[in-house]
Parts: sequence; C-alpha cells; structure tokens
Amino acid sequence: MATGLEKLLDFNQPLDVPLLDEVVMAMYTCRDDAQRKQINAFMTAFQEHPQAWTRVDTILESTKCDQSKFFALATLEACVKQRWKVLPPDQRELIKSYIVNVIVRYSSDEEALQRTKMQLGKLNLILVQILKHEWPHNWKDFIPQIVESGKTNETLCGNNMQILKLLSEEVFEFSMKQLTSKKIDDLKERLTEEFQLIYQLCEFVMQNAKNVTTLQTTLQCFLRFLFWIPLYYVFETNLIDMLLHKFFPHNQFRCDSLQCLTEIAAIESKNVDPKYHPRIQKMYFDFITNLTNVVHPDAIKQYYEEVDGGEEFVQRLTLFLTTIFKTHLPILETQELATGLIQGLQYLAQISKVEDDEIFKICVEYWHDLADDLYHKEHHHMMQARPAIAAPFASAVPQIPSARLQTYSPILVQVRRILIDRMPKPEEVLVVEDENGCVVKEHLKDVEVVALHKMVRETLVFLTHLDHQQTEEIMIEKLGLQVHPSPGGPSWSRQGLSTLCWAIGSISGAMREDDEKKFLVHVIKDLLGLVEIVRGKDNKAVIASNIMYVVGQYPRFLRAHWKFLKTVVNKLFEFMHETHPGVQDMACETFLKICQRCKHQFVKHQPQEHSPFIEQLLVGPHQTVCDIGTTIQDLEAHQQNMFYEAVGYIVAAENDAERRDRIVMELFKLPNSRWQAKIERAMVEPSFLLEQETMREIAKILQINVRVASSLGTPYVTQLQQIYERMLQVYKMYSEQISAAVAGNALSAKTSAVRLMRAVKRETLRLIETTVDKSEDVQRIVTQVVPPLVDYVLEDYKSNHPETRDPEVLSVFAAIIRKAGDAITDQVPRILGAVFECTLAMITANMEDYPEHRINFYMLLKEINQKCFRAFFQIPGDVFKVVIDSIIWAIKHRERNIADAGLTILLEMLRNLDGLADIAQQFYAQFLLSLLHETFSVLTDKEHEPGFKLQCEILQHLVCRVEQGMPAAAIFNAAEHPGVTDNRQFVRAHLFKMLSDGFSERMTGTQLQDFVAALFDPSKDKTAFQTLMRDFLVSLREYNCDQWTQSSLSLQLEAQNKEASRKEEEAAKWQSVPGLMPVMQREEVYM
Repeated sequence: MATGLEKLLDFNQPLDVPLLDEVVMAMYTCRDDAQRKQINAFMTAFQEHPQAWTRVDTILESTKCDQSKFFALATLEACVKQRWKVLPPDQRELIKSYIVNVIVRYSSDEEALQRTKMQLGKLNLILVQILKHEWPHNWKDFIPQIVESGKTNETLCGNNMQILKLLSEEVFEFSMKQLTSKKIDDLKERLTEEFQLIYQLCEFVMQNAKNVTTLQTTLQCFLRFLFWIPLYYVFETNLIDMLLHKFFPHNQFRCDSLQCLTEIAAIESKNVDPKYHPRIQKMYFDFITNLTNVVHPDAIKQYYEEVDGGEEFVQRLTLFLTTIFKTHLPILETQELATGLIQGLQYLAQISKVEDDEIFKICVEYWHDLADDLYHKEHHHMMQARPAIAAPFASAVPQIPSARLQTYSPILVQVRRILIDRMPKPEEVLVVEDENGCVVKEHLKDVEVVALHKMVRETLVFLTHLDHQQTEEIMIEKLGLQVHPSPGGPSWSRQGLSTLCWAIGSISGAMREDDEKKFLVHVIKDLLGLVEIVRGKDNKAVIASNIMYVVGQYPRFLRAHWKFLKTVVNKLFEFMHETHPGVQDMACETFLKICQRCKHQFVKHQPQEHSPFIEQLLVGPHQTVCDIGTTIQDLEAHQQNMFYEAVGYIVAAENDAERRDRIVMELFKLPNSRWQAKIERAMVEPSFLLEQETMREIAKILQINVRVASSLGTPYVTQLQQIYERMLQVYKMYSEQISAAVAGNALSAKTSAVRLMRAVKRETLRLIETTVDKSEDVQRIVTQVVPPLVDYVLEDYKSNHPETRDPEVLSVFAAIIRKAGDAITDQVPRILGAVFECTLAMITANMEDYPEHRINFYMLLKEINQKCFRAFFQIPGDVFKVVIDSIIWAIKHRERNIADAGLTILLEMLRNLDGLADIAQQFYAQFLLSLLHETFSVLTDKEHEPGFKLQCEILQHLVCRVEQGMPAAAIFNAAEHPGVTDNRQFVRAHLFKMLSDGFSERMTGTQLQDFVAALFDPSKDKTAFQTLMRDFLVSLREYNCDQWTQSSLSLQLEAQNKEASRKEEEAAKWQSVPGLMPVMQREEVYM
C-alpha cells in the first residue's frame, strides 16, 4: 500500500487511475484504523500538491468510480479556493475552459444530466468559486454567454439557472465569509447592471419551456433574485401575473410560485413607491380568488392532512398570508378589498387550528402583531374621541369601537377561541399529563413552548383589552362545559381544563379590578367545586395544579382581598402534604411567587386577625394557620429550602428593624436549634462531625441559610452573626481532614466522606457569597465578614492539595471585591498572594482540567480590574507580569468563555490605563510589542474567530495609543534600527516585519505595507477598522480557505445589541399595556 501511495504522489509519472480507485474505495471500506489514517494522509498530501489539479481531467475521464470522481472534484475545488491567485493566467484559463466544457457536456441532455447529477452540482459550485475571482474583470461576457446558451437547450438552461442561483446566493447572502468589502460591492453592482439579460432568460423560460424540472429550477432561481432586484422587474413586468395565473393553479408549481409571491409580499412598504400600491392590491385580490379554487377555508385542515403535499402548501400559504398582512395591511384595508381581506384572515384563522407547531407559531406571531396594532390604534381613536378620559383607557375599552375594530371583530372572536383552546403550557406548571395519559411531574422545560406561551399570553392580553367581556364570556362558557358538561356532550378533560386555566391565568391585569374580581371568584369557585366532583388522585392533582397556577397569576386580587389570600395560602399548605408527584413542588413554587408579590400583606396586622400572619406562622400553633414546623414536615429538602426562601421575602417586607430581627430569630428557631445541638455535641465529641449523616444535616442547614440570605437581603447578617464563627471553624476542621486524607492517598478525594465534607465547605462559601451579594451594608461586610474569612479561608486554600481546592473561594472574593470596591483595595494584594500563583499553576498545566477554577479565576481578575484597578500596581512588578501573562494565556485558550474573559479583561485594563498617564507609560513600554504580537496571533487563528470584534477593539486601542505617542520613551535600540526616529515609525516597521514573516506567501509586500498604513489611520471608527481587519483576513483566506471564516462573535454581538434593544422596547411596551408584563416582573403595590 505504501509503495502504491508514493507512486500516486509522483507527479512526474502518468497517473495510475485503477490504483487510485482502489485507494479511494479502501478509504470507505477498510476497517484497519492505521491503514485509514495512512490513506487519509495520502489524500491530504495529494490535494495540497501544487500540480494536483492537473490530474483532475484524467480522473474524471477515465474512472468509473463515483468516489474517485468526487475526490478529483474536491481536489479541483481546493485548488480554486486556495491557490487560484498564485496560478499563472494560462493555467487559470485552462481550468476555466475545462470546467465550462464538462458542465455543458453533462447538462446538454436529460440522460447525461441524470447520470452525472451529483458531479454536476459540484462542478457548478466550483464554477461559481471561479466567478468570484474572475468575474466581472477577467470574464466580462459571462452573463451574456450563459443567457444565450440557455436559450438553445432546455436541460442546459435548467443547469444555467442553477448556476445563476448559486451566484446570486454567493454574492448577496454568503459573500461576507469569503470576499473583501470592495469585491462584494463590485459583484453586486455588476450583477444588478446585467440583470436585464438574466430576467429576459427567466421570462423566456417561463413562457416557453415545457420541462417541469427546468421550470421549477427557474422559479427557485428567481426566488433568490427577488429580494435584491430593482422593483421595476417585479411590478412593471408580467412576472406577478405569470406566477398567479400560469404557475399557481398547477400543483407541481404551486409551492414554488407561492414562495416567489411571498418574497414579493415581503418587500417593505417603505421601499415600495405608492404608484405600485394598486399592483399589490390586485396581486392579493387575484391570489385570494385563485386560492378559493384550490381549497375552501373550512377545508384547510382536511387539505393539510389528506392531500399529497398538503403540509408544505399550507405552510407556504401561512407564510404568504402573514407576510402580506404584516407588510401591506394598510393598503389592503380598503372598502373594495374588505371582503377579500376578511376572507384571507378567515383562511389564517382556519390554518391556526391545524395541528402543526411551526404553523401555529407563525400564525400566533401574526395574531400578536394584529392585536397589538388594533389595541394601540384603538387607544389613539379613544384619545381623539374622548380626550378627557384618555388616561383610564388602560383599564377600559371605549364604549363605541372604531369602524376598523368592528371590521375585524368577527375574526377576533375566532382567534380568541383558538388561542384559548391551544394555550401552551406556562413554565410554572409542573404537573403534566404525559403521552401515556399518566399525570407526572415535568422535569425538563421546553424553551420553545415557554416562548410560544409568552406570545400567546401577550396576544390574549391585547384581545382582552379590546373586548374583555367577550374574552370573559368565552372562558366562562368553556369552564362551564368542564364543570357542568351538557348531556350527551364531552365530559371534562385534563388537557381541556389545563389549557383553559393557563389562558385564564394569562390575562391577569388586563381587566378593570372590579371585573377581574368577579371573574376570578367565579373561576375559583368552579374549580374548587370540580375538585369535589371528580374522583382519582391524578384528576385531583391536575385540578390542584391549575388552581395553584391561576391564583398565583392574580397577585393584585390577592393583595386586595386578605381573607381570600389567607385561604389560598392555607390551601397551598394543605397541598404541601400531598405526595402526588409535582404537587408539593408546585405548591412551594406558588407560595414563593405569592410571597414575592404579596409580601406586605403577611407582615401587616389585618382586620379581624389577632396578629400578623408571619407571627402566626412562626410562633403557632393557631386555629387558622399551622406553624412552620408542621407545615414543612412532609417536604423534601429542596422544597423546604424554597419554603424558607419564600418566608424570607415576607420578613424583608417588615420595616421595623427591631421587630424584623426578632422575626428572623423566630424563623431560624428550628434550623438554629439543630445547628446548636450538633455544635455542642461536637465540642464534647469532635468525631461526631465526621459522621456522614452529621455532614448531610449541616449541609442542609446551610442550604436553608443560603436561600433565606438570597430573599432576606441585608437583614440576614443578623442570623449570620449567630453561626459565623462556628461555621468557619467547622470549615477549617473539615479542610484539615480533607488535606490529611488526600496527603495519604490522592484517590481519597473521591470518597463519599471527603465529598460530603467538601459539600459543607461549598455551602459555607455559597452562603458567604450570597450574603455579600445581597447585602447593602458594605461597611459591615468589610469589617465583620471579611477579616475572619481571610484568616480562615485564604491560607487554607493556598495550602490545600490542588484536587481539594474549592473554586468557590475565588468567586467569594470576586463577590466581595465587586461589592466593596475601593474599600477592599488594601486587602487585594493579600488575596492575590494567596490564590494567584497556586491557581494559575493548576489551570495552565493544560486547557481541560479545573474548568471551574479557571472561570472563577478570571472572574476574580475581572472584578479587580473593574473595582480595584490600582491594586494591580501595589503588587511586585514580576507578579504583575505574571498577571499579564495569565491574561494572554486566556485569550489564546480554546474555550470560548475563557478567551472572551481574557479579551474583556485586557480591553478594560487598557481603557483603565487611559486615566493613569504615568502608569500607562511604564505599561506600554514593557508590554506593547508582546500584546500586538499576541493579538495578531489570535486574530489570524481560526480557532479564535469568535473573539474577532474584541480582538479588533484591542488592536485598535493599541495602535491608537502608539499614534498618540504612547509610550514617550523609545522601545527600540537606535543602533539596531538606523533611520528610525520614534516609536510610531518603529512599530509600523515591526508590524510589517512580523506580518511579512508570517504571510509573505499569501500577500505581497505592497499589500502588507498598505495594510499597516491603514491600521494607523486615525479616521477609522470601530466599524471601519473591523472591515479593514476582515478584508485582511479574507485576503489570507483566498490562499488557504481554512485559515479564517466569518467572525461569529461580530454577528453574535450584533444579535446581543438587537436583543438589548428588543428588551428595552418590550419593557416600554409592558409599561404601556396593563396586564402585558409577566406577573413575576410586576412591582408590588403596597396595600
């Protein structure tokens, strides 16, 4: 085999095609890993050989093996992508002519096209790659050639259309990955200029072709053109008429023509000249007329389920209708088109009933937009009609709806019913019915369902504002059929009741308060009555789940009606003793939600109560409220934690500090008594702490403290003081035990005893971090919490075996620095001295071990950088150099989050230095050249492409400081660099040499000089600088396609910016529409 491979790599001998076939087939059939690696190495070496492309024609013409043909084509593609610009012009012309001839030969008749279909597709792609290099400057007549050849032969024409489609996609959709910005502009301009010829070919084919495949390809090709071609070709030609009347009526072209019509409908209204509005109106009217000949609205569901291709057609139809309504609804709302408009919406309403999640989601998006628009237009209508009462519109729809709303009302009735019937499950609901009909606890959240629920909820809120009475009537009617089914009709169903209750919960806050009260009392009364009627634990669990969800969604009602709130909470306490899967979890979560939204009601002394609810709960027993011990006795540990967190929110609402501290002590009476009992026994019998059950109990007690600290906030420090010293002593004792065990045998770190001791240590650190994060008393944290922590924890961390060092130590001190800022600066050198070098040694040994330590280490550096920057310059210079080295190591890390952390820290450090001139001078004198080198190193490394935008910002910052004269002292030896007069000149020369050493084979010296000069252009903003860097990387990529691909981070950051803007807009929308804001994000109104 080895001899044969060497023979194939000898380009001085004729190619042995049968031997190549044998080798290629062995790659697919051989099971010997060593031999497969050998063959793979041969294939790579063959494709990388400068003369490999010369073998392609021999292989294609001689072999019968399809795998060998694909290998040959892959070799040719690699040559075109990677080596095209270094090939002599005559060789480029030879390759181009050969590919064109083969494509013509393969696609000139139907039999050859079908036989070579796969190879032809690859050849088309290669031709487009060549076009990106050669067209238009070196192949000016390409478009006329392909158009004229297309008119001679139908099958050839179909393939030509495929090539034009690929070219359009490459230029207008995928060009950012592979072309410089100037090249992209040139290609777009030329393709637009020559589109008239392309259009003539498409029109010629659509009018004259008989071959179905050719027509389908032409329609698919034109689809790729529609979003960029001049609007003249859309609205002033017979294109729309051909799509509507020649192709849409025929089943084989219906979906393709519908896609083209959807793309036309998607042209933004602001880009459409008003003179084209009648054309759009006629397009819509003719479409609806033709659609009625295909399927009646009431038969849509049947068409979807029974007709061949029905699923695809209904999906395409949904996209067309929603697109044209979203984009051009105002010009369709004319008296002449009113019937057609309602008919189109009727189709969409019927489509919304189809059991297809994707189609339903598309429909809901449109109903959301329509309801939103109607609500705000109705608001405007009301303000004009009755300006004096405009403000109360938030809770009352105008008595006389506008003519526009009346037009849509019949459709909105259907939409309300559909959305109520198909309401997705909210994430708060844990008790669900599985596919087998069993009622179980849900363990995983479906993020798509959660997102869909949010959209349906908002839509129902808008619809409720538009006509709350109708929404209420529909829900009451459906609830009545569940509770009191009509004779002979369907009985209640779990799914039917659940979706109804989810819909009822979704409109919280969308009615006037008195209407909401009447509605909710009716709902709860019926649900409680249903609990008494139905039999079976599963059925009762489902109803209980729905009751808990509904009451949890109406905090405004609960706050205004204490007796009802108390009844609800006591009912939740009952459910906490119900062992059916999911019921206890949901009861605890609902109690937590209510405590967050109604906390003031529980500390307030309510009428006809002898004391506030919180005191009854904590002190107990009481005739109407069980004490806390009795309430939680059947709950599991995580449920008890949730319960304590909920009570923590209540306690935080108490404004009297003395009374609040007393309540805190009462709240922790049970956990503290268990804690104290264990500590007292341990003082007499130290080995007691080493019992595994003791460790578990201590961890549980600390977990309760963590949850209460998160909800109680600053007042929790009162409780922490009770256990802090003993807790740190237990921490130290366990740490010593762990170190002793690991010192004897490193494998003992995996034993259950050591894991339990480490669990206690983790909970201790988590408690301290939570307390610090939630506390606003910074002085108390710095003076009372930090000193003992430093004494106990830092030295312990430094002396521990690497396997037993807790990464939470790093996050605790990061939290302290984040909270305390300058107040803790003097302690930072000591913190770094204890954790820096030992942690760095752990995380830099390789890139895989200790991932949590690595993340927390850089989080600590980030906090020091942001909050205590001057502390970096209180440490010795050699240590600071190690800090910089650690940041550089981070930006070169393969893990995305670590690399991003390193880039962020470095960029913030450079910005911080801008305000410290003296320190900045020293910093740049020492680190400028190395930072430039390392930044270019990751910029040109494919593995680090996600960091492109941050890398560009760092590089731009560095060159800008150089251009501004930073540092002032020379960073070069004048004797070694004669003629260099300042740092600006030296850095330019240094960068040119560095880039020449690395990329002289890929770019000319002139190109590199121009690039370096452009780097220092002070007029470039961030976007222009990134474009410069992208073009530089694309130039490198033209030599080697694996060197760089499009920066995903730049796209991601753009998406993040859009997401931030979306959230701001959403927050503003929530404020303007009552009930739209999710319940858990609404501010509690103290009553």
